[in-house]
Amino acid sequence: MIGMMTLSELAQQLGGELIGNDVVFNQLSTDTRTLARGDAYLALNGERFDGNAFVSEAKEKGASGAIVSREMDHEIPLLRVADTHLTLGEIAKLNRQRSSATVIALTGSQGKTTVKEMINSILSYRAATLVTHANLNNTIGVSLTLLQLNDEHRFAVVEMGADCAGEISFSVDKTQPDIALITNATAAHIEGFGSLQGIVEGKGEIIEGLHESGILILNADDPNVEQWIARAASKNVVLFSAGSSETSVSYSATNCTMDSQGRISFTLLSPAGSQDIALKLLGKHNVDNAVAAASAAMEAGATLDDVRAGLRLLNPVPGRLNPLTGINGCCVIDDTYNASPTSFIAAIDVLVTYPRTTVLIVGDMKELGAETAAAHSAVGEYACRAGVDEFWAVGEYSLLGVQAFGGKARHFSDKAELVAACKEITNENTVFLVKGSRGSHMETVVSGLMISEGD
Repeated sequence: MIGMMTLSELAQQLGGELIGNDVVFNQLSTDTRTLARGDAYLALNGERFDGNAFVSEAKEKGASGAIVSREMDHEIPLLRVADTHLTLGEIAKLNRQRSSATVIALTGSQGKTTVKEMINSILSYRAATLVTHANLNNTIGVSLTLLQLNDEHRFAVVEMGADCAGEISFSVDKTQPDIALITNATAAHIEGFGSLQGIVEGKGEIIEGLHESGILILNADDPNVEQWIARAASKNVVLFSAGSSETSVSYSATNCTMDSQGRISFTLLSPAGSQDIALKLLGKHNVDNAVAAASAAMEAGATLDDVRAGLRLLNPVPGRLNPLTGINGCCVIDDTYNASPTSFIAAIDVLVTYPRTTVLIVGDMKELGAETAAAHSAVGEYACRAGVDEFWAVGEYSLLGVQAFGGKARHFSDKAELVAACKEITNENTVFLVKGSRGSHMETVVSGLMISEGD
């Protein structure tokens, strides 16, 4: 955090009742397991936990005070508020307002975590950069990220995810970005938003949180871009594209090539000139991600040299098209972080570039609502057309993909049976691509195909 805060200051600015003596703190903790002496403890509540129950433990670990949401008797200064989740967000907002860092906020259905890591890699060449850790992109994660802002940071890159309407609005209000980026809108988390249009509107909530002099970066290739431009009104809009040569597009790519392992090279075109870019990442869709990241980073002050160096050194994000060496020298492409119809297409396009026997291992996609059955069938159909050699699946809805693929398709009753079948065909000429939604836990399949110690 930037400077000290006191419970009385928070009570005055945010409301609430100060109980006991006032205390000063410069760190806020929501987890007693990582709380350090002198931190203030904030008791978050959820469906399955009550942080208020851990105030005594926080005191024993040296907490200076606690922010709680119900009456309690403790020998520790307390600030009692109506909703600690909302209070956490407001404290994060206060810390953000103290910062002079250039803050970039980004959202989208696909690619946002990879784009976040790309922007961070580029801007880190310029100066100290704060970035959202892992996938802490919900309303709590955004607040915790903002609390990490300190005087050393010149840049901050804040990823925003959402499962329903209003969550992006909450997060962007706390973040108050100088630059906002929407990567795209596709049918991911459609169950929570109700429809693709609901997703488009939900992602667009980031626009309202951008101040009038801020920069909004949009994907010119997204079918919904005109809706977002209209919503932006008089705000400064910058467009990027993976390949468009339209004069309205400020950042684009040309001369895209892919090697035999799916790694990408291209030439970035920008207002500052052109630059050849080489990625360690797999798949043509990462051209979109790289151009999006370059747009945000350069609008924040990065140079073309920063972009080239930052993107060149970036390694695959774990669980996102990450090639690994498995049993008997087989290749296992770990794409288990999440799944949607669009990301399955991108993954299949990578898999078929390998000049080996290709096996697509599929788990169920979640949160697709009424689109669930059609989406799983479409994955099987696309994999067949693309030339995947074998289609192996586990899960209730993935059976529909097996039926659509036909031919060398198999459905397994559980992951253990699937892994055992994989082990029977592992060799240096076999490539497995493993993918499914988080709820399908397909990372256990990847683990089963890895070389264990002593092998």
